[in-house]
Order: sequence, then structure tokens, then C-alpha cells
Amino acid sequence: MNMGDLMKQAQQFQERLATLQNDLAEKRVTGSAGAGMVTATFNGKGELLDLTIEEAMVQRENTLMLQDLITAAVNDGIHKAKELSKSEMARLTGGLNIPGLI
Repeated sequence: MNMGDLMKQAQQFQERLATLQNDLAEKRVTGSAGAGMVTATFNGKGELLDLTIEEAMVQRENTLMLQDLITAAVNDGIHKAKELSKSEMARLTGGLNIPGLI
């Protein structure tokens, strides 16, 4: 393989990576807690897009539980967004783990 071919492959990979990052921004994952009483929706880049709380949870006596459920739902959503990103990146790299890409 000559240097020109290597540069061409690197450029193609960079283009596919940019496309993947744009695609991840469009994908959605939802974390939930309390049997769905609190849900947190993220894009594939891990950005929080929506937080939904069932009305029954918004009562003074539920404050501590609500805080715990929000934390759990957000963490669940972040975990799912990371897994989505990792899965999509593995498809792009053919399963190679390239540090710094995700």
C-alpha cells in the first residue's frame, strides 16, 4: 500500500466518522426509573433532550424518591447513549477499539 492509498483511506474513514457522529445526534435512547415514572431521553451523543416525571411523583412527600429516580433515569439514559455510540463506532471500525474515538 502506498502513501496515497493510505491517505485516501484515512480521509474516507474521517468522512464516515463525521457521518456517524451526525447520525448519533439524531438517534434517541430513553433511560427510565421507578417503572417509567421518570424518563430521561438522550441523543446518541449523550445530550439530555427531555425529562418526563409522572404527575403523581410531584408531591412534597415524594421529593427524596423523585430525586433518586431522576438520578437513576439520567444515569440509565447516559449508559444507553454510551452503548449506542460504542456499538455504532464498532460497526465503523470493524470492531477495532481505537482510543479517543468515543
